[in-house]
Amino acid sequence: MDYESLREQVLNWLEKELDKNLAYHSVGHTKDVIRAVERLAKMENVNGKAMTLLKTAALFHDVGFTKVYDGHEEASIEIATEMLPKYGYSENDLEQIKGMIRSTRIPQSPQNHLEEIMADADLDYIGRDDLFMIGQKLQYEWNYVGKISSLREWHEKQLSFLKNHSFFTPSAQKLRERKKQKNIKELENLLCPKN
Repeated sequence: MDYESLREQVLNWLEKELDKNLAYHSVGHTKDVIRAVERLAKMENVNGKAMTLLKTAALFHDVGFTKVYDGHEEASIEIATEMLPKYGYSENDLEQIKGMIRSTRIPQSPQNHLEEIMADADLDYIGRDDLFMIGQKLQYEWNYVGKISSLREWHEKQLSFLKNHSFFTPSAQKLRERKKQKNIKELENLLCPKN
């Protein structure tokens, strides 16, 4: 598996092909998820080939946005299926990567440990200090694609999402759950300020 060559090619391709109005689902998000996958995998004692498969899934999980917005995961899988064999990935590697890409679909339902790491890495930011900064990018994007019509609707959707979300791995729970709960409180205060 030639992950390094693949990474460079895919990131360069995404830079050219992604709609610039996708402020959240950008190359920056893909790189962020790759970093989160590496961090969580190490904490979960995953390395070697499994680590490479995780990083590859993170690299490909949103490439489908170059073709379609809703249902982009299946488009991502189509692109991965076409490209990965050229870089030394086996059929079995591809099947695992497909599962990891599907684990990022909302609502998340990972089926194994690697898929749990991938799902947690994709939403790592919701338990970080930069949630609101990153959230502004998603708000802009959702305005652009017509998924929301007001700032209040955005805040309500974000709050509902965070309240219904659960991290899967013990490492993500340890690393991100406390801050996620603080972010929920901030959103609640934003929607219903206490005098």
